[in-house]
Amino acid sequence: MIALLEARGAGLLAPAHWPANIMAGIIVGVVALPLAMAFAIASGVRPEQGLYTAIVAGAIVALFGGSRVQIAGPTGAFIVILSNIVAHHGVTGLQIATLMAGLMLVLLGLLRLGGAIRLIPGPVILGFTAGIGVIIWVGQWQAFFGLPEVSGDRFHQKLLALLAHLPQLNPATTAIGMASLILVLLPEHVRRLRRVPGPLLALVAMTLLQAWADLAGVATLGSVFGEIPRGLPSPQWLPLTSERLLGLLGPAFSIAMLGAIESLLSARVADEMAGTRHHSNQELIGQGLANIVSPLFGGIAATGAIARTATNIRSGGNSPIAGLIHAATLVLVLLALAPLASHIPLAVLAAILFMVAWNMSQVRLVVRMLTRGARADAAIMLLTLLLTVFVDLVVAVGAGVAVSMLPRWLPRLLRQTR
Repeated sequence: MIALLEARGAGLLAPAHWPANIMAGIIVGVVALPLAMAFAIASGVRPEQGLYTAIVAGAIVALFGGSRVQIAGPTGAFIVILSNIVAHHGVTGLQIATLMAGLMLVLLGLLRLGGAIRLIPGPVILGFTAGIGVIIWVGQWQAFFGLPEVSGDRFHQKLLALLAHLPQLNPATTAIGMASLILVLLPEHVRRLRRVPGPLLALVAMTLLQAWADLAGVATLGSVFGEIPRGLPSPQWLPLTSERLLGLLGPAFSIAMLGAIESLLSARVADEMAGTRHHSNQELIGQGLANIVSPLFGGIAATGAIARTATNIRSGGNSPIAGLIHAATLVLVLLALAPLASHIPLAVLAAILFMVAWNMSQVRLVVRMLTRGARADAAIMLLTLLLTVFVDLVVAVGAGVAVSMLPRWLPRLLRQTR
């Protein structure tokens, strides 16, 4: 609770600061609504599970994290790992792996290893985030174009299958996807709409259109997942067995490592924007507690969300109150608007994830590093990116870190072998 105590010591919990933090929390909650559902569906679970994650993890990280402005919840970075776990171990397996990852994160924080996570080289981080962006983008073609479901364990298999099925696209679904993409990007180019979140604009407009027109062949949350339940579910303990725990050790480690990297990266960005200083070990403990509790309420893995944290700061949030209000806003949405969610077209959520994938890919930085950066950095970034897309995220990060250390350790090894 370091961040909460620091906010109290700085006087930020005084009533004078409540209006700004309440407004920031409401804005972030509105922004998180479509993102949480989109990330959940892309991860292979039901849309409300993304909302459960944002509510539970958002509140716990606000109370127990190491940054007083951090907003936590499901993120795009997790999609690749989580969807793979669901495919091989089911949703229950994912939730057990998330709980195990939470315990690992708490242990990392207690062992004061938060600083070690930050030593991962920049080209490695750029490479794996760009690779994840590519996977997310291709993974949403089916929902965006209304294509038949394709199979394949590897990225290239799915890509080839999707390309083969492109002529079978559904015109109405594709039109909704294209219109949604335009609306997602519109506020960036229209001054009067600057304060309107693009994802929310697309979500509301296309949902109303589908509810009114009932376009044939357009997949919606209702047609695919049924009705969204109102409110949070009661906590349920997970069926833990020694066999399951051993089988999920690797996936849990992947979730923990990516969660640690993502949350500390988000906290660092928040420090630069807000002039604060986060506590990395406490941040890991807070994220760990969030991932322990989230699956007990039907949620999935969570970490610090850079875009939502930045939105919080830009909207005036400067204390954990904003994070708590963000969670409360999503609870109110679940209670009041859940029945209306059945008309949300999946193509809208796919368009939102297209934007997320573009932002994660950081195309300009990738091109700059390839054309103007040091050759070694460019090679490390490209290696990490390709391994992320075609092999595995953990392998990619491990290989990238190992290769980046070669210039430092190779001379020593050569001297020792003489």
